[in-house]
Amino acid sequence: MVYSVSDLRLPCSPSVYSFNQSSFNASRRSSSFSLLLKKDLFSRKIFAQKSSYDSDSSPLTVASKKVLVPDDQGEGASSLTDELKSPSTISDDPQVIHDVESEEMEDDTEIEVEEQESVPKELSTPLNRKIITEKSEAKPRTIPPPGIGQIYEIDPSLLGFRQHLDYRYAQYKRMREEIDKYEGGLEVFSRGYEKLGFVRSEMGITYREWAPGAKSAALIGDFNNWNPNADIMNRNEFGVWEIFLPNNADGSPAIPHGSRVKIRMETPSGIKDSIPAWIKFSVQAPGEIPYNGIYYDPPEEEKYVFKHPRPKRPKSLRIYESHVGMSSPEPMINTYANFRDDVLPRIKRLGYNAVQIMAIQEHSYYASFGYHVTNFFAPSSRFGTPDDLKSLIDKAHELGILVLMDIVHSHASNNVLDGLNMFDGTDGHYFHMGSRGQHSVWDSRLFNYGSWEVLRYLLSNARWWLEEYKFDGYRFDGVTSMMYIHHGLQVGFTGNYNEYFGYATDVDAVVYLMLVNDMIHGLYPEAVTIGEDVSGMPTFCIPVQDGGVGFDYRLHMAIADKWIEILKKRDEDWKMGDIVHTLTNRRWMEKCVAYAESHDQALVGDKTIAFWLMDKDMYEFMALDRPSTALIDRGIALHKMIRLITMGLGGEGYLNFMGNEFGHPEWIDFPRGDQCLPNGVVIAGNGYSYDKCRRRFDLGDADYLRYRGMQEFDQAMQHVEEKYGFMTSEHTYISRKDEKDRVIVFEKGNLVFVFNFHWNNSYFDYRVGCAKPGKYKIILDSDDPLFGGFGRLDHNAEYFSFEGWYDDRPRSFMVYAPNRTAVVYALVEDEPKVVNDLELVEIPETVKPAAAEPVKESEPDEESEPLDS
Repeated sequence: MVYSVSDLRLPCSPSVYSFNQSSFNASRRSSSFSLLLKKDLFSRKIFAQKSSYDSDSSPLTVASKKVLVPDDQGEGASSLTDELKSPSTISDDPQVIHDVESEEMEDDTEIEVEEQESVPKELSTPLNRKIITEKSEAKPRTIPPPGIGQIYEIDPSLLGFRQHLDYRYAQYKRMREEIDKYEGGLEVFSRGYEKLGFVRSEMGITYREWAPGAKSAALIGDFNNWNPNADIMNRNEFGVWEIFLPNNADGSPAIPHGSRVKIRMETPSGIKDSIPAWIKFSVQAPGEIPYNGIYYDPPEEEKYVFKHPRPKRPKSLRIYESHVGMSSPEPMINTYANFRDDVLPRIKRLGYNAVQIMAIQEHSYYASFGYHVTNFFAPSSRFGTPDDLKSLIDKAHELGILVLMDIVHSHASNNVLDGLNMFDGTDGHYFHMGSRGQHSVWDSRLFNYGSWEVLRYLLSNARWWLEEYKFDGYRFDGVTSMMYIHHGLQVGFTGNYNEYFGYATDVDAVVYLMLVNDMIHGLYPEAVTIGEDVSGMPTFCIPVQDGGVGFDYRLHMAIADKWIEILKKRDEDWKMGDIVHTLTNRRWMEKCVAYAESHDQALVGDKTIAFWLMDKDMYEFMALDRPSTALIDRGIALHKMIRLITMGLGGEGYLNFMGNEFGHPEWIDFPRGDQCLPNGVVIAGNGYSYDKCRRRFDLGDADYLRYRGMQEFDQAMQHVEEKYGFMTSEHTYISRKDEKDRVIVFEKGNLVFVFNFHWNNSYFDYRVGCAKPGKYKIILDSDDPLFGGFGRLDHNAEYFSFEGWYDDRPRSFMVYAPNRTAVVYALVEDEPKVVNDLELVEIPETVKPAAAEPVKESEPDEESEPLDS
């Protein structure tokens, strides 16, 4: 039987599977299985063919008494023995780590094991052994040792919490030392995928799985007709099960590429079949809800080969947040190939320099947005093959776009049959036991970051996507949930340091975050890590070497919440000082990624900013050949202003969810059926419709719709930042927050930003402060007709500064500030060269406002706010 991915059925509702506590015996077809992917969906096919062996591995030195290898008959290998003792669990208490240094090693002698043709290379190094690599890459990558920690010099206010922070850093350093001692270092430890899961060698395939709770285990699949007695696995003293499958007589692998595989275990909860924890690909077969693990090892000639190097890390990130599945204008699940060909050029044209892709790790429930991960090492099969994903990333690199992955290490799917939950039949395998291992709101499992093998699994996972797929970094999801035992639920963080450094902090989780940032930045100095933390944890973006958690950026999540809060108010109740405070309220020397709205604000049950502003009028009055309404005019004007001021003051990076740049008119609603709750209440579905699970890019491109103007403005905004680099300018000065005039003025580098949020009043000869003398000109005007504005400003006008202190600035110049308009002025004498031939369209002078408007020259009613570094 041949399955095609296009026929795979999506689950209808959240799939939290359970199995009979006494036994689970799923009926299996004995026919051979292969996965054939249609040409019209994917660029590559998966065939059960012989693949060649990549013999890059180096000779290894191991600390061992003996290594068991396959006998001459090729019947397989016994389990590895006499391994170094490594702690399986560090601690379940976030404040204590067991003293593993007191454990005695069986043999500290390092001996040389010579490679022989009859010995598979991966078997010459048992799991958990210290190894020394004789050969290395041309440019060996190393992870620097722990630093001395300069955290108190960076933030002296942390001195009052030195006991907690010193303990945290000591735990991190101890973990580094123990990983060095028992695993040969963090660089080796983070390559668990070279030992666990399926590992191909010249001689055959070795499969290893950590499942200490299992009583017996067997590898089953299409290759052995699902016979649980055919390939019995052996267990070592650390709960690692292993089997070696020698090549067939003709040299082909024992498991054909594209065939289904599972591990059958006798567990304390009964007999169950599980997808291997380290599986690299999994698919959902027609008529089935659980996924099937796929042995993915295409022939060399079918493997995608990367052609383009990673782009250099930009000084300022402009991130286009996206979801491959919903990236088509059509009501369908889009593919990696279509995203590569259709969406990436759009991202480049819009001026973004990074794309953040959600829902990459396999997740059985589509509507989870990719956050209920079932297979951590497998890219989602809904969108194509692993090689299709590689092609997408390579194309992005060709365009100079960084590719960031939305990685989920904060929790895992509750699914038992196709996820990690109850993998070996025990509650505390990868997760905390009992209530601590359950996230009550997310309906998911919580990792035990104090477990040695959990650390190996997650660190290796973070490295896998960088190594195998060439991702350029990560946005770590749900970091707040990780760092606190209360997961941030019903906790209002006020900024008091006692909220961050106490018994509510999960030190094991914070140490893991330090380790993973250390590993990523040590091996890939150009890689980017962004943490989704709503709590405002101090030290979050301070390097690990200085004692911090080590992220490059924090998502500035408070900004989006503030905009929703403001949009619920009347225009008269908007406070300029409140807006500025929220945008600039971030920790010194810790970079932030700002956004006005992300995918969170686009979900069904919420509203995008465009919908908050224009509501149902968007359905009838967005065509240019129809009269506009006051609500539409207000909405388009404020939509542009909100985005520009967020980009200008909110952080050193900027993020936008795809489609929101042109004010996508509707929410996101994944296909779903009716759901019956345990109490009998039925939640109506949408008939499994994809109508609201897509992006109508055609609306933003249509020159006869008002969406086009908002898209053009977003594009111009990105290009101005590319040209002037104002987000990361060392000079920032807020000179005016006028509550009476509703005006905000600030400097970024040699640019002057003027925002007039007043609903009626426009100001002629309005005086704004500036730092440098000279001639200024308009480089961005939200009132430009190209952007859906009214063209009230003359773009040929020149603005000359004059001496004299104003708004605490040594100079000033006079401008016309129309109502609900944002204008950016640049110092002409210091104008930078055009980058990438990005030119702004110059709009000729147009008609001034028909009605006379009051002329005002008001003084600020609040103190000026310097932010100079």
